[in-house]
Amino acid sequence: MDAMDAILTTRAMRRYSDAPVPDEMLMQCLEAAQQAPSGGNVQPQQYVVVRSPEVRHALADIYRQAFERYEKCLPEPVFRSGHDRLTYERTRKASQDLAQTIGDVPVHVLFLQPIIPWGFHDEEGVVDIGRLDGSVYPAVQNFCIAARSLGLGTAFTTVIRVYQAEALEVIGADPERFEIAAHIPVGYPTGNFGRAPRKDVRRSIHLDRYGERPTLD
Repeated sequence: MDAMDAILTTRAMRRYSDAPVPDEMLMQCLEAAQQAPSGGNVQPQQYVVVRSPEVRHALADIYRQAFERYEKCLPEPVFRSGHDRLTYERTRKASQDLAQTIGDVPVHVLFLQPIIPWGFHDEEGVVDIGRLDGSVYPAVQNFCIAARSLGLGTAFTTVIRVYQAEALEVIGADPERFEIAAHIPVGYPTGNFGRAPRKDVRRSIHLDRYGERPTLD
């Protein structure tokens, strides 16, 4: 599989078999993650790889509580078409299924980022160079793309942050030192890979100035 195919067919896979994930595959994904760019090459992320059924199910209990609370906060969606409604309903059902079964997914990988001062000041004020998690998420994406290239499914989730302190306690990380940037279930999916439904990229491209639409083919 070439790189572009892996990128274009990496999507959230929310239903998994219980087949074990080989260590060598996980290491390939983690090595790909570590090669991701980061601001100033700081490479701030730490990876907690969870295989233990006891720890996975403890995280799953927290995830379910977080997901239930999150769902109650969601606004009523407005759909432009029946297709949009169908896509939303499928995604929501798959997300609900993941919340119920995430403890059975063979591997969880938690991407941690340190809680450190990030940014500078000078005589003009704040020197804003962006958020630290901007140097973590490229690693998350590299991990997911590498997994796809090996036939493994992943799902980018952050809902466990609703009860982040409890989740960090389960994995033995100090909540005063770290926060969770991403929580990624990893396994062999029971569904099919393929391009996910996305809006036409041309709706999001601007040439030179916002609002100026290019004629790119």
